[in-house]
Amino acid sequence: MKPFVLLATRDDDVLADEEYEAVARFGGLNESELHRIRLESGDWPALELDDYSGIIVGGSPFNSSDPPEEKSRAQRRAETWISSLLDEVVARDFPFLGACYGVGTLGIHQGAVVDRTRHEEVGPITVTLTEEGERDPLLADMPREFSAYVGHKEGTRVLPPNAVLLAEGSVCQVQMYRIKNNLYATQFHPELDVDGLVNRIRVYKDLGYFRPDELETVVDRVTNGPAVDQAPRVLSAFVERYRR
Repeated sequence: MKPFVLLATRDDDVLADEEYEAVARFGGLNESELHRIRLESGDWPALELDDYSGIIVGGSPFNSSDPPEEKSRAQRRAETWISSLLDEVVARDFPFLGACYGVGTLGIHQGAVVDRTRHEEVGPITVTLTEEGERDPLLADMPREFSAYVGHKEGTRVLPPNAVLLAEGSVCQVQMYRIKNNLYATQFHPELDVDGLVNRIRVYKDLGYFRPDELETVVDRVTNGPAVDQAPRVLSAFVERYRR
């Protein structure tokens, strides 16, 4: 099998490794089947799409919609590289699954409006499939409603003109969409379980997702919230559909 590749942008080594492990675990992949490129490092090998089964983009402390002058040099360089890669990915309709930060990178590349009017507090939400989502092969075995974890400062206000809305939420309506046949993006995190999210909450407590004095309240909302056991199936379905 050709491996999948995870494009990551977390500069915290512990969280970066946890994200990699979670994507591999929920995707049913071993170490040889999931390569990783840490874009925040600025040290990127050449990426030949024909060497891979598909691309997965993880979440990030980066915000795609921030003005260029407010972005770090590392973010600007990473986004220039991703945008160039997406030129080829979209042209070839190459299998792509972007989660959270990935919805912003693919969306902006394809003409979406991504801004801070659709932010959501950290925790579980209810995701509802649209009629198109119920027909989509990646979501064929998913229940019409399921719980998923979110936590983001920006979201998609206007879909890319060529996108099909697959799943909705109540605050940030755009929770998942498809472009062409094989390009997918989710606002929710299909790679997160309770422990993974709590660890991110504690590490990112000063990054503005919530007030620092709300830390334990946010942790409690996650640990005592509804079970999130269906959302990770999006990852496993993506891997099963595109492994080759």
